[in-house]
This record gives sequence, C-alpha cells and structure tokens, in this order.
Amino acid sequence: MNTVSKIQLSTAKLLINGEFVESKTQQWQDIVNPATQEVIGLVPFATPEEVQSAIASAKAAFASWRETPIQARMRIMLKLQELIRANAKKIAQVLTAEQGKTLADAEGDIQRGLEVVEHACSIGTLQMGEYTEGVARGVDTYTLQQPLGVCAGITPFNFPAMIPLWMFPMAIVCGNTFVLKPSEQDPLSTMMLVELAIEAGIPAGVLNVVHGGKEVVDALCTHQDIKAISFVGSTAVGTHVYNLAGQHGKRVQSMMGAKNHVVVMPDANKEQTLNAMVGAAFGAAGQRCMALSVAVMVGDSKHWINELVTKAKTLSVNAGHEPNTDIGPVISPRAKARVIDLINSGVEQGAELLLDGRDIQVKGYENGNFVGATVFSNVTTDMRIYKEEIFGPVLTILCVETLDEAIELVNANPFGNGVGLFTQSGAVARTFQNRIDIGQVGINIPIPVPVPFFSFTGSRGSKLGDLGPYGKQAVQFYTQTKTITSRWFEDSQEAGEVNTTISLR
Repeated sequence: MNTVSKIQLSTAKLLINGEFVESKTQQWQDIVNPATQEVIGLVPFATPEEVQSAIASAKAAFASWRETPIQARMRIMLKLQELIRANAKKIAQVLTAEQGKTLADAEGDIQRGLEVVEHACSIGTLQMGEYTEGVARGVDTYTLQQPLGVCAGITPFNFPAMIPLWMFPMAIVCGNTFVLKPSEQDPLSTMMLVELAIEAGIPAGVLNVVHGGKEVVDALCTHQDIKAISFVGSTAVGTHVYNLAGQHGKRVQSMMGAKNHVVVMPDANKEQTLNAMVGAAFGAAGQRCMALSVAVMVGDSKHWINELVTKAKTLSVNAGHEPNTDIGPVISPRAKARVIDLINSGVEQGAELLLDGRDIQVKGYENGNFVGATVFSNVTTDMRIYKEEIFGPVLTILCVETLDEAIELVNANPFGNGVGLFTQSGAVARTFQNRIDIGQVGINIPIPVPVPFFSFTGSRGSKLGDLGPYGKQAVQFYTQTKTITSRWFEDSQEAGEVNTTISLR
C-alpha cells in the first residue's frame, strides 16, 4: 500500500477568528477510511458556545471586510487558486483516504472546485450594478450589489473539496463573511483547503469553520445574525434546512437528491454512448448527486443492454488509492447496507438483475464498504429502485418505444437535477431540450454539470430556493440589490412647485 493508506491520525480543528482551535466538546466522531475501517482522524461536534463564537467572529469581521476594495478580494482568490493547484495531489490523497473515491476522481473533485475559485477572480465584472441616466428630468437611477453579511454553508460527504469551494469563495469575494460546516464524515480534506484560504490572506473572522451534526445545523439555521445559508446534501436534510432557515427569515439555496435519467435513441453512437453511461453510472461508486441512475432505452437501443453489462463487468473494484481502480468503496457500512437493501428490494419486486455487485470481495480490503457495479432491467416506475435515490453503483434500465414516451417518463419523476440524451439527430435533441422539465440537460453528455461561468440549475424536487450555487446566480444569492434614485440641483436652478403625485418631473 502507498502513503494514502497510512494517513497520520488527525484531529479536525475549528476555525474561529483566524485561529485553528481544538474544540472543548465532549462529543467526538471517528473519521474512518471506507476501504479499511481504519480510524484516520477525529472530528469534534462543536459546542453551542463555539458555534456562537464563530458567528460572532464573522459578524465582527463583516464591518471591515465589506469595505475591503474589490481588487483586494480578487487578489486573495488569485492566491488561493495558486495554492490549491500546488497542493492538489496532497489534498487528493487525504480525500481518498477519508472518502473512498479513486485518486483520479479526488483530483477531479478538487479541480471542479478550483474552477469556481478561478471564476471568483472575475468578481470585478460579476458584481457590477446598473446605471441609467435621465430616467426623469435631472434624475438618475442606479443599483448596487451589496453583500448580505454573515452567510453559512453546510456541505455533504461526497464532494469534500468541490462543494465547499462552490460556497465560501463566492460568498467571501462578494464581501460577505462565512461560517462553514463540513461533513462530519470526511472533513480533513476540507480543512486543508481552509488552511490554504487563510494562507492566501483571508482575514481573521472572514472565514470560520465549525463541525457537528443536527444541533450545529439547527444553530446555523436559526441564528439571527446569519443572513443566508447554502446547502448541498440529501433531500430529507435539505428540506429541513430550507424550512427551518426560511422560518427564521434567511435566504436559502438547497441542492438535494436526484434520480438522473439518460435517454438513449437508437441512432446514437453506440460505443461512445455505452462508455459514457458506464462511467456516469458507476464512477465515484454512484455517490454523486448527478450520477446516472436510470437508463431509458428507446426502440432498438434496448438491444445494447447486454453490451452495457459486459462493459460494466470490466470495472475494477478496489481501494481508491490502488492503481487502475474504477469503483472505490461507499462512504460507510450504513451506506453499504442501504444500497444492498435497495438491490434486494429490486429482486423482490421483480426486476431482472443482470449484474450483481452485492457480494464483491476485495483482496486485502475485506472490511471495506464495497459494492460492485449492479445493473437491473425490466424495471417499472413503482419499484423502490426507481423511486428512491440509491447513491450507490446501481443502474436501472427501462425500455420505451418512442421519444414521446421517454420524455413523459422523465417528466413524471419528481426529481429534476439532470438528464442526458444520446442521439445523432439535431431535431430530436432540440425537441428534447425544449420539452424536458429538468434543470440541467446534456446532449451526448451523461453528467451535465455546467462550468462556473454558468450556474448549477437543478430543479423541481432536487432544489429548493430560486438561485443555485456558483456562476451569476451565486452572485445574486450572496448580494442584495440596492436601487438608488438621485437628483442634484444646481444652485441657480429653481426648486419649482410642490408636487403631490407619485411621478418624477
């Protein structure tokens, strides 16, 4: 084994007012390598006093940070992207050890977050207001995009680099201060990024970190000094966060669960399509909110199913740091048990199990949380494996005869994160993209996550709140539009008569 399997035991610290401090809590949780069950670290569940201190620090820092010139904020982001790039491989090793994904996927996790930091360097143009001269005689109107104050982020286990980097860089570069609560399951790589942020020059109190579970989440959602909360995670928790924070007057964006479909037309390029489907379904052990979990085979494309299964059988299941690994472990024994339970339910409800990953054994990692690639056909929409988000390497296949049937099927599903279409017909693609009721559409792309110049636009049951993370929507989310209408009189100008109407003259 290489150094990834020998990560030194580490205690996750809190970050409060620019200082990394050890929590005084009595409640700690093990950070466990999913491939070995080895404890590689400890994470504290912050006390109420520590959460209060982090928020108070952020509130105090906001007064000066909001006045910091925008170019100074941009320079910090430029330095941060440089530091992340230089340390990416080291961070990826820790990420793989605590989360389980392959080293290549861990580096991709970091890279996609890094792209958001790079985009944050453009805040000078992204945060511009609008100006119109002469809206009435001698009257001008303009807008300012001003920061909100203290914002908070709650992040999931599956992307411990990318998702935090979706949140705090954009919030901070807009002039806000931030309190981050990483996943308690794999916070070590997140904290490495936070350390780099401090090294890049983020002042004391502008970025703070607290760890914990529901109590910490609820404290962030209800605290009067927090103005906005960004969340990525499960539907159950995301709905709770949205409702609780909304009841306490906060702006909320909540990115939640998914059931992503890909529609395969018979005219698609077969080899490219099958390769894309296998990668999107089983990469990261299916632990992506944008993972492909349902394939809808249209017409004669149903004859490709056996070849898809053949390709899935070639995938290597192993610890994430081992060479040539395609599928690493799922995050925990509990997560594995849930995936196995759903696979069992598919068998019990009559789906045809074409490839079974339940009893996979990995030599040298017998205690790992491994599930191999699993494929079901003859699936119906009333089965649990179709209705529930599995969050494991499981692909369910349904067959229909026409594009219209496929669109109707996808639109009937309550989730709306992403959908893909494989075809060589521009007319079919245009029809599909216009009629499909899903926030993010890929044409011959199975995981249509946009680059940061655009915004993450999941919809319906996958999203609560109007604005998504990163891109232009993130700037809107982390700022408040203030509209100013002004008139200046020259000394020689007559004041005129009293006007009791609402109009400007």
